[in-house]
Amino acid sequence: MTTTIERANHKVTFGVLVLGVSAYALLQSLVIPALTTIQSSLHTSQNTVTWVVTAYLLSASIFTPVMGRIGDILGKEHVMVAALLALSVGSVVAGLANNITVLIIGRAVQGIGGGVIPLAFGIIRDEFPPERLATAIGTIAATTAVGGGAGLIVAGPILQGLGLHWLFWIPFVMTTVAAVLTYFLVPESPERSPGRISISAVLLLSAWLVALLIAVSEAPTWGWLAPKTLWIGGGGLILLVVWVLVELRVNDPVVDMRMMRVPAVWTNNLVAFLFGIGMYSIFAFLPEFVQSPRRLGYGFSASTTASGLFLIPLSLGMFLVGIYSGKIADRYGSKSAVVVGSAISAAGYVGLGLAFSAMSNLIVRAVPAGQTGVASGMNANIRTIGGAVGAGVMSSIVTSKVLTSGAPAESGYTHGFVFLGACTVLAVLAAVLIPSAAPDHEHHLNHAELAIVPGGTLTEG
Repeated sequence: MTTTIERANHKVTFGVLVLGVSAYALLQSLVIPALTTIQSSLHTSQNTVTWVVTAYLLSASIFTPVMGRIGDILGKEHVMVAALLALSVGSVVAGLANNITVLIIGRAVQGIGGGVIPLAFGIIRDEFPPERLATAIGTIAATTAVGGGAGLIVAGPILQGLGLHWLFWIPFVMTTVAAVLTYFLVPESPERSPGRISISAVLLLSAWLVALLIAVSEAPTWGWLAPKTLWIGGGGLILLVVWVLVELRVNDPVVDMRMMRVPAVWTNNLVAFLFGIGMYSIFAFLPEFVQSPRRLGYGFSASTTASGLFLIPLSLGMFLVGIYSGKIADRYGSKSAVVVGSAISAAGYVGLGLAFSAMSNLIVRAVPAGQTGVASGMNANIRTIGGAVGAGVMSSIVTSKVLTSGAPAESGYTHGFVFLGACTVLAVLAAVLIPSAAPDHEHHLNHAELAIVPGGTLTEG
C-alpha cells in the first residue's frame, strides 16, 4: 500500500524536480552576460574572469557522470539532495565573494550540482507510470535546454535592478527549497545498482576532461596549433584512451563501456555532441553579435538586457516543442522526433527542443534502470564537451578577421553561424543511425535490445 501511495505522488515529485533543474539550468549561463561587470567590480583581467565560466564547466563535466553513478548505487533521491545542496553552498560562496578567487571556487562547487540532470531523469524513470514517462522526460530536458537561454535573458534585469551578487542569491533560494522538498517529498529509489566507485577511473575521468576542455577553451587565445594546445589536448586524448581501458577492466566502472557500445546510446551521444556545438555556441555568440555597435555595419547596439530578449523565441520554441515531444515520440517514434528536430534545427534551431527532449527519452529507455543516472549523465556531459568545442571553434572563426577598431569583421559571424548550421546538418545524418522502435511499443522498452544477466555477461534479448 505504501508503494502505491508513493507512486501516486509522481506529480509532486515532478514539480520538485522542475524547480531543482530550473535553478541548475539558470546557473549554467546566468553569469555569462555579467562577465564584464564581474571583471570591473572585482578588479581582475579578462583572461582570469573567463574562469568563472570555465571552472563551472570543468567541475560539472567531472561530477555529472560521477553523481549519476553514485545515485544509481546509493539511491537517486539522496544524491539529488546532495547535488542541490552543493548548488546552494556554491551559490553562498559566490554570493559572498569579494575577490575573483573566491568567486571561481564558488562556481567550482556549484559544478558538483551537475548531477541534478541525470538524477532527475533516473527519478522520473523510477517514479512515473510508463504512459507518462516520455512527456515527463521531455519536459525536464526542455527545461534544461531553455534554462541556458533564460539565464541570459534575466541576467540583465537582475544586474540592473538588484546587483551582481543576486545572480547567485536567487538560485540559492531555489536550490535550497528544492533540496528540502526533495528530502521530504521524493520517494526512495526502488532501483539500485550495487557496487563501488573506482577511484582510479574517477581520477582518469577528471584528468582527461580537464585537459581536453582546457585545450579547446584556451585554443582561441593560444592558437589551435600552439605547443601548449597540442600538448594538453594530446595528453587529454591519451588519458581518455587509458580511462576507457581502465573502465573495461575494473569490477565497478564509473561508466560501463559495454553500455556505451549499445547502438541507441552511442548514436544519441554523437547527436548530443553535435547539438552541444550548435546550442551552447548560439547562446554564447548571439548576444555578443546583437550587442555589437551599429557603426560596425552588422550589430544592433543592444544592451545586456535587450540582447537576452533576442533569445526568447528560441527558448520559448524549445520549451513548447519539448513539452509535446513525448506525445510526438509516442505517435511517430523517438528516432523520428530526433531526426525531424535535427532537420528543423539546421534551418532555424527551434527544433532543438524536440530533438533535445527525444534524445533524453531514447537514452533513458535504452539502458537498465540501475544505469539510468550514469548513462544520462554521460549524455549531458557529451553535450557540454560539444559546447566547449563549439565555443572554441566559433571563437576562432569569429575572430579570424578583425576590423581596424579591433572588433570582429561581419564575415566572421557569418562563417561562424554557417559552421553551427553545418553541425546540425551532421546531427541529422547521425540521427538517422539511431536504432528504430515501433512508436506504439516504445513505452515497453527496457534496455532496448540489451539484457544484463548475472555475472555481467551481455546478451541480446
